[in-house]
Amino acid sequence: MSNIPETGRTPRVRIRLVIIQVLVFSLLLTLGGRLWYLQIRNGRQYEDEAKNNHVQQVVQPAVRGSILDARGVPLADNETRLVVSASRTDLSKMPDRGKAVLTRLAAVLGMKPQEVMDKVRLCDAKTPKPCWNGSPYQPIPVTDKATTQQALQIRERSEDFPGITADPTAVRRYPGPGKSNTAQVLGYLSPVTDDEITKAKDTDSPYLRSDQVGRSGLERTYDKQLRGKAGVTRYEVDNLGRVIGQAESDKAQPGANVVTSIDARVQAVAEYELNNAMVEARQQYDKITNENYKADSGAVVVMEAKTGRIVAMASAPTYDPNVWVGGISGKDYQTLTGKDGNYPLLNRAIQGQAAPGSTFKVVSTAAAVEAGYKWDGGYPCTSSYSVGGQVFKNFEGENFGPISLGRALEVSCDTVFYGLADNEWKKDGGINPKKGQPKDYFYKAAHQFGLGKITGVDLPNEVTGRVPDRQWKENYWSANKDSWCRTGKKDGSYVEKIAYENCLEGNKMREGDSINYSIGQGDTLVTPIQEAMIYGAIANGGTMHAPTIGKAIISADGKSVQEIKPKVNGKLPVTQATLDGFNKALAGVVTSGTAAWKFQGWPQDKIELHAKTGTAEVYGKQTTSWLATYSKDYTVVMTIAQAGTGSGASGEAVRKIYEAMYGIDDAGNQDLKRALLPQPEQSLPKIQPDGSIDAPTVTAYDPNAGKTKDKGAKGDKTDKPDQGNGTKQPDGQPQPATSPAGTVDNRNPRRD
Repeated sequence: MSNIPETGRTPRVRIRLVIIQVLVFSLLLTLGGRLWYLQIRNGRQYEDEAKNNHVQQVVQPAVRGSILDARGVPLADNETRLVVSASRTDLSKMPDRGKAVLTRLAAVLGMKPQEVMDKVRLCDAKTPKPCWNGSPYQPIPVTDKATTQQALQIRERSEDFPGITADPTAVRRYPGPGKSNTAQVLGYLSPVTDDEITKAKDTDSPYLRSDQVGRSGLERTYDKQLRGKAGVTRYEVDNLGRVIGQAESDKAQPGANVVTSIDARVQAVAEYELNNAMVEARQQYDKITNENYKADSGAVVVMEAKTGRIVAMASAPTYDPNVWVGGISGKDYQTLTGKDGNYPLLNRAIQGQAAPGSTFKVVSTAAAVEAGYKWDGGYPCTSSYSVGGQVFKNFEGENFGPISLGRALEVSCDTVFYGLADNEWKKDGGINPKKGQPKDYFYKAAHQFGLGKITGVDLPNEVTGRVPDRQWKENYWSANKDSWCRTGKKDGSYVEKIAYENCLEGNKMREGDSINYSIGQGDTLVTPIQEAMIYGAIANGGTMHAPTIGKAIISADGKSVQEIKPKVNGKLPVTQATLDGFNKALAGVVTSGTAAWKFQGWPQDKIELHAKTGTAEVYGKQTTSWLATYSKDYTVVMTIAQAGTGSGASGEAVRKIYEAMYGIDDAGNQDLKRALLPQPEQSLPKIQPDGSIDAPTVTAYDPNAGKTKDKGAKGDKTDKPDQGNGTKQPDGQPQPATSPAGTVDNRNPRRD
């Protein structure tokens, strides 16, 4: 028995009971507070959330707007196709992760099982194309070319194809009117990614998981306007998922139409003539390399001279933009992105950089006038020019004696520009100028002409080109001096000697640099769109327009029209007298200068053409052909890599583009019934309230229509190429061909 008195236990028991009562009361109080918080304080919020748990959303994708040419002809529109899609969410729940289902699907579609599986796998850093780079929760298109019979098989045997759907869907289409692709200008679409959805969540144009997004070209630039707004229908469902009512519905708003300044007919001509010029160039023999010209890439730009609007823009090699629709195959992706295909995704009109050759001489001429040289002065066009003990010959030893700057442009006399640039280099203090002394007229003029920066064309990923002024040389030397000093040798190969010299003084403006620069060789790089802007400005009296392709945004019902006005980049740094001199000299290029042999019989008295030929060299490659031209209405610039001389490779093609636009026949007469675009298009196409478009029919371009003979005498004298050559820099770009003494290297003479 316990010795503790009974009365001693009672207080302890009472204390324990009190503690238990306090704990129970505290728990009840906490529970009550929580219930008050959930049911009263935040009751409305949870009530709304509970309702939302019983609301399911069905998204109705918006129909993407069309991209139209200036007359309303669709360059990109939509068509209804039977699209077979797979749900990764459903497939991932299967024991074999959907392998059996996809294998059966491949058999129905006539595809290989691995091909189907590749299309539904998710893209990552280690997964090659094809793969799905969109949201993993979005149905993934397997094909957009299913037949009605295939779709019925999938639907009628739904138990064999869980997670697979076959539905009519609006699919992007690039019809290629008049046999033109306009591929690099239009761009392509691909599925939106989760990252893009997150970033655009709080903007005025959020993405839905079903959206396709423009990845390049106009599809990317005007993606927001083209995409429209998806519709959402909300259904009330019970806990079994059965629909018990419709909550609300937001109707889909179709995307707007983008009207461009492109003329589908002229685009077809430009694409055909560019390709044909490259084919013909490959049949010509290069006497230096002892092989035919490669003519492996090129571009042409047709632009309204007075507004900067682009009428046609072609890049070669090209591709069919429809290969992206419905998911691109691995073979097609390799062709578009691999070296063997020469990168057809590249829009060489805005992304192709090359030395401009003699087309750059308008810049050098303007610089010379600004430096104080008189237009009509007598500048020696000698057969050769001596610098640093080396003799550099003019083309075929030509000697025109003392000539004006205009005549130097007309006959493209290199030695005149060598002398002008060399004189200015010496005035600026030579290789070691005093601080603040260099005037650098020739380099400042290039910047004032808009070179070294983008033109602002409404296409993504335009490149800047390059003006190799003192600041650029300093920056480039700092970035490459270690490599030059490591590989350069004083008595090594030619490339090693160049590296040795660059190591010692690559940051200095050498005599050879300035001489080479004056004729558009060396480190100078331009794009065709920059050349078009410059020559368009000469044509219109000096105004440099930012090239534009978009002309207007018109709503799907045609009621809202937002015009895209041309923008001005600035004025050419020249007087009216210099512009008049340019016009006279460049007209002379067509009638009696370096391009005359390609424009024999042209009705110059009715439609005055102006031109400047250029032939640029790059170390280790064949020459690049340039031809920059303009009339009172249009500017046409064509370039072809590894194709020979300016007019020799491009002259006939450029002439045929003008003939098509103005309707010029073999006899040099103008037939307005045949003229595609004798004047720039002023009006906008009419879009009806039902979305239909009043657009004319475009027939395929026939280069032989109405023709009886070819223009130009093949084998006649070509244009005069430029002096100097270029060597290749470590970054793959051309650099000044200088001897170890810093003068121009002439071991590789210019040729026809």
